[in-house]
Amino acid sequence: MDETIKAKYQPVIGLEVHAQLLTRSKMYSADENEYGAMPNSNLSVITLGHPGTLPRVNRTAVEFAMKMGLATNCHITRDNLFARKNYFYPDLPKGYQITQDKTPICTKGHVDIRLADGSTKQIGITRIHMEEDAGKSMHLAGEVETLVDLNRAGVPLIEIVSEPDIRNAEEAYAYLTEIKKLVQYLGICDGNMEEGSLRCDANISVMPVGSEKFGTKVEVKNMNSFRNVQRAIEYEIERQIELLEAGEEVISQTRGFDATTGTTQGQRSKETMNDYRYFPEPDLPPVIIDDAWLHRVQAELPALPQQLYARFTGELGLSAYDANVLTTEKDIALYFDELTRLTTNAKAAANWMQGPVKSFLNERALTMSDFPLSAQQLADIIGLIDEGKINHSVASKQLYPHLLENPGQSAAQAAEALGLLQQSDASELEAMVQQVLDANPAKVAEYRAGKKSLVGMFMGELMKLTKGKADPKLSNQLLRDKLEQT
Repeated sequence: MDETIKAKYQPVIGLEVHAQLLTRSKMYSADENEYGAMPNSNLSVITLGHPGTLPRVNRTAVEFAMKMGLATNCHITRDNLFARKNYFYPDLPKGYQITQDKTPICTKGHVDIRLADGSTKQIGITRIHMEEDAGKSMHLAGEVETLVDLNRAGVPLIEIVSEPDIRNAEEAYAYLTEIKKLVQYLGICDGNMEEGSLRCDANISVMPVGSEKFGTKVEVKNMNSFRNVQRAIEYEIERQIELLEAGEEVISQTRGFDATTGTTQGQRSKETMNDYRYFPEPDLPPVIIDDAWLHRVQAELPALPQQLYARFTGELGLSAYDANVLTTEKDIALYFDELTRLTTNAKAAANWMQGPVKSFLNERALTMSDFPLSAQQLADIIGLIDEGKINHSVASKQLYPHLLENPGQSAAQAAEALGLLQQSDASELEAMVQQVLDANPAKVAEYRAGKKSLVGMFMGELMKLTKGKADPKLSNQLLRDKLEQT
């Protein structure tokens, strides 16, 4: 689409993110909450909604919702009521969903996102409410029937509803990234979009630039990756602009995203709140959150990505790029945080994390929890380099690989056993420097004639002679002193 036409319109985007909670049991029953179990094996009469059965609220799910609310600067609702959402779900056996309507557990919060140009923007959080998931309809290859797996029915969810503060696909991507980081840091959801534990619906409209009235909203579903959310938003913005430019009307509807074609297709007209026929859930009493409960949950909050980012850039003096990379994954951020409390060289620690450590994990498809070296061992390697006992090349190419295979050893023990400690005895090094110069009289003459760049060649020869163990700083000084003598 012509950029001048796009510039006439302002997109308005709000995201609804569903996060499956990592509880052991379901939201309103003791049925196991387990991904990948045999179909229809994690069920009971309570999940199936049999007459005479009564639900009971999962206390851990409530605490997880509270944690997310606190992490997103929300107000925590103290008196929580539940409601029945009566709407046709072919894979929800009760025929209704137990959710929250008038009293969402978290309201009026915000998330700060960081954009590619380094700027930040605050995205409002309208509400976070607790509810249960539906089952899963499955269409197997070659089968004409729809099969239903009800294992997911009743799994605890929180729905995080943003304000319509997002203005383009880049901001939406950054917002989703921040939400994913938060649920992972809190330990309440694994954030896996491919497995459906984190799902996103996008509400998208466009309006003429300068207008105060939002355009007609369209909801897009069926997006299983952050990249697909971005693609769907970009497509839908252009589709709506094309309709308006042609004098046509944007219809309020639910649309599905086709990842193969990168397009959206209409599925049904958009429901109104009346379609859901909410009424109070008669079988659940209110959940009351008192001060003691709220304060205990607040005290359990871990360090969050924004806090660690602030520490890495402020206290440690790292670049915004380094801090952003190091806080993307919880395990890496926490390992690095511990590492920097064991060494004063934060930049070297960042380089090791983003270089040798990341390479080791990527080559073996491992996570940080699988990394064999403790933060103390890595700090000791950095310490040996900083103390001049070993150079970085030898450390990364010999000591580090050895420790990965022998994680029970300390860095100092391994360096000594392998004979890697640098020669820093001046008299011994001076003799070796003289040996190198005596072996290259023509080059010595060239240096003294003005070709000062040859000092690098002499350093290389000295490193060969000492098998890389010569102290570079001392060696360089001794070489220059000898070469300058006439």
